Amino acid sequence: MAASQQELLSLFPPGTVLDRDATLVIAGCSVTDLAERFGTPALIVDEAALRGRARRYADGLAARWTNSRVAFASKAFPCTAVYRLLAQEGLSIDVAGGGELALALAAGVDPATLVVHGNAKTDAELALAVQAGAGLIVIDNFDDIDRLEQLVTRDRQQAVLVRVTPGIRPDTHAAVSTGQAGSKFGLTLPQARKAIARLHASDVLRLDGVHVHIGSQILDTGPFVRAVEAVADLGTFDVYNVGGGLGARYTYGDTPPSVEEYLDALVDAARRGLPSGARIMIEPGRSLVAEAGVTLYRVATVKHGEPVFVAVDGGMGDNLEVALYGQRFEATVATRVGGGDPCHLVGRHCESGDLLSADVPLRDPRPGDVIAVPVTGAYCYSLANNYNGALRPPVVFCRDGEARAVVRRETYDDLRRRDLP
Repeated sequence: MAASQQELLSLFPPGTVLDRDATLVIAGCSVTDLAERFGTPALIVDEAALRGRARRYADGLAARWTNSRVAFASKAFPCTAVYRLLAQEGLSIDVAGGGELALALAAGVDPATLVVHGNAKTDAELALAVQAGAGLIVIDNFDDIDRLEQLVTRDRQQAVLVRVTPGIRPDTHAAVSTGQAGSKFGLTLPQARKAIARLHASDVLRLDGVHVHIGSQILDTGPFVRAVEAVADLGTFDVYNVGGGLGARYTYGDTPPSVEEYLDALVDAARRGLPSGARIMIEPGRSLVAEAGVTLYRVATVKHGEPVFVAVDGGMGDNLEVALYGQRFEATVATRVGGGDPCHLVGRHCESGDLLSADVPLRDPRPGDVIAVPVTGAYCYSLANNYNGALRPPVVFCRDGEARAVVRRETYDDLRRRDLP
């Protein structure tokens, strides 16, 4: 196997191989067979890889800090089947809106394990969370306190956390940096102290602890350590939710800390500054689900010139990460893996920004070829849209050579369903 193939395969779910015909095989399923059966674009999920990643987080944190809990930051992949799978693995679920809350409940997630987020929660969303029996609601502002004190009846108490903005700006894209001064999320340290004092005096809201989240796609443990140190100064609590944000490896030059390195850094900081009996919570999202997902496309046309444009039947309708954050993705022809000449892999949408990957090596791409793009398990599903009337793709779970659709492809009837006469 050529070195370029090895490098490329390292971005796919663990265990991805080439068959005798040099075609990609994910979780025992040939990607060309998957493309024939389910059509393209399609989001393929290696179920065993996703379960393995969840166990690595949950078991790793529990081994380092017994009183701990991992909550999936579900905005990364708010799919009912994903909620169900991760709940089966013992994870709590973090939801950031009424729709995510409804999907989690539909998946059978225990409401007591839910963590409800949002910087602009509506009355209806808060009422839904309270009525469902959500385990924790994260206070992002003083209006959250006002609304909850009106909603929660006097015969019960609602457990809450205060979200703290610690003034930390990690090295990541500005659009996914959330812990710096001036962030729309959470309360500054002085504001957090005021909220904590107010909640201590509440009859219906029980302050369990504090929450901090500083951003996403962070490739260094240092900012996470500083965030733990910041909330340690706020006092002694039963729960410290130190968020998520660990980066995923999208391309060859990315070197995110391993799950183990990340947990070591967090727990070392917790041992130095937090009460030994407190519960530590983390909320991985991108780093939990990204690697398990692969998107399949078909080449629609190839324009030879400078550059060579390889246009596929999807694009920014199923992957907005490039347009929003400038995220780099790699890609390969599924039957000719690795090598090739640089091409611009572009989508079918009427935007020049509809670029999936610039200067990505593809070996002799031709119309009809299946293109595989790895590391699409995070945010591609949640940001999918109907631009140009695109039909959002199916989600297909694969395991041990068996494949099943857990989300069907949209139809044109779906596009018309909300229209009124």
